[in-house]
Amino acid sequence: MLTVALPKGALLIDSIKLLQAVGLDFSAFLDSGSRLLQIQDPTGIAKALLVRAQDVPVYVEYGQAQLGIVGYDVLREKTSQVAHLADLRFGKCRMSVAVRDSSPYRSSLELPPHGRVASKFIHCAREHFNNLDLPVEIIPLYGSVELGPITGMSEAIVDLVSTGRTLKENGLIEIDILFESTARLIAHPLSYRLNTYELRHWVEQLQALTLSAV
Repeated sequence: MLTVALPKGALLIDSIKLLQAVGLDFSAFLDSGSRLLQIQDPTGIAKALLVRAQDVPVYVEYGQAQLGIVGYDVLREKTSQVAHLADLRFGKCRMSVAVRDSSPYRSSLELPPHGRVASKFIHCAREHFNNLDLPVEIIPLYGSVELGPITGMSEAIVDLVSTGRTLKENGLIEIDILFESTARLIAHPLSYRLNTYELRHWVEQLQALTLSAV
């Protein structure tokens, strides 16, 4: 049976809507009070796993799911060995460097050498500053990253930004954008090549839907 890994959080509703459009219904995950982590499509064609966004590429890479939907930010951070098949064009946000609005720094290159940058996207942050040849200390934080500059623990943060409202409300401003992120369709490479569970049929339908929405 085809297995799809779906991300908890902001991308879930749009992911379920997209799959419904090609005939796969996993809307039971949205039922009030549901604690289900695995459900089967009513037609019996496929099942879905509901996992943390960061775990979607892991389930796909190790073959527990043949398909997955996940943000590009997670793919950049995890560097998992999966096939990248389509930009699904929802869940738009950006990976940015931000500082306090009172800070003198207005670009990444202006940050002091060996300064501190707080982020839960350790790989993305390190890659950005390595590309600039600017040595910094990356401080791992996994909640309320904005507090890094506010408390003085770090000069800057690297984090996802959608509307920018959270930054503004906490007195922070963006000074650089690393990359734009949207939801992506990924697959287990070998399953895709072997067309396991008619995987290409579903991928082609999803790709067609995405292109028609352009």
